[in-house]
Amino acid sequence: MDLGNHSIILEFILLRLSADSHVQTLLFVLFLGIYVMTLMGNLLMLLVVREDSQLHTPMYFFLSHLSFLDSCFSSVTVPRLLENLLSQRKTISVTGCLAQVFFELESLGTEVCLLAVMSYDRYVAICHPLLYGQMMSNQLCKGLVWVSWGLGLLDAFINILPAMNLDFCGDKSIPHYSCDLPSLFPLSCSDVSINFIVLLFSSIVHGIGTCFLIVYSYIRLVFTILGISCSSGRHKAFSTCSSHLIVVLLFYGSAILRYLMPVSGSPLELIFSVQYSVVTPLVNPLIYSLKNNEVKAALRRTLGKYLHCIRKLS
Repeated sequence: MDLGNHSIILEFILLRLSADSHVQTLLFVLFLGIYVMTLMGNLLMLLVVREDSQLHTPMYFFLSHLSFLDSCFSSVTVPRLLENLLSQRKTISVTGCLAQVFFELESLGTEVCLLAVMSYDRYVAICHPLLYGQMMSNQLCKGLVWVSWGLGLLDAFINILPAMNLDFCGDKSIPHYSCDLPSLFPLSCSDVSINFIVLLFSSIVHGIGTCFLIVYSYIRLVFTILGISCSSGRHKAFSTCSSHLIVVLLFYGSAILRYLMPVSGSPLELIFSVQYSVVTPLVNPLIYSLKNNEVKAALRRTLGKYLHCIRKLS
């Protein structure tokens, strides 16, 4: 496209959640509280897994990486959201917007891989309990985590590199409180067909591929659990993977609703965006702690140990 009659955009305007200053103040307090609780919940989960030897198992090793990732994912969008709620200028530079897109893609790509790895871990634990220690060795667990982070990084790079060559002109309003790749395409005066194809291909391979692995693992899990003759054994097996299944359904459900909706800035779209990028990282550690007796017991032991140390120092 000829850029001669267009001025190149150097910054975008992020859509505010509300034009009312009082509502913006209330939203700032709300999102600040959610962000602080998200960081505290996920960092507490990291601390408990690290300090309690009874949680030094593959399942909680993966969970600790998921908690760290949720803290990073929340930190990609929420601080900018908080800044914009207090600022008169709701702007972000093109470079800052692309950086936000990169880290969001990296976090999402790594998370879907980690969720697939955790489903495989649950499959091995229930379907091959006698071989669990051998199949889920320490070396394999570390390798799976590094592969997850590597694939997330690869997914981010293959999408952000073509986006860095785009020129933006004309309308510079993004109908969201944060940057994402689909929202940038309508603002570009360059040809975005390659960018769209790359995004579609990476989403199919990465997103649907990991989703298939999760579904396959749970199909095998269900058949194995239904084959258990003892009802208490079936209940224990279901409870072992219920927390992970809830996290998977919450993550994929909100992601599908978020990205299948057209980019319009409608209130419903904004609600799904908030639920996807702000609420989900908060509830993940709550799901694992509230539904898991091992985590609750470890949390009591860890907090008790630190409280005892504080009393001795005082």
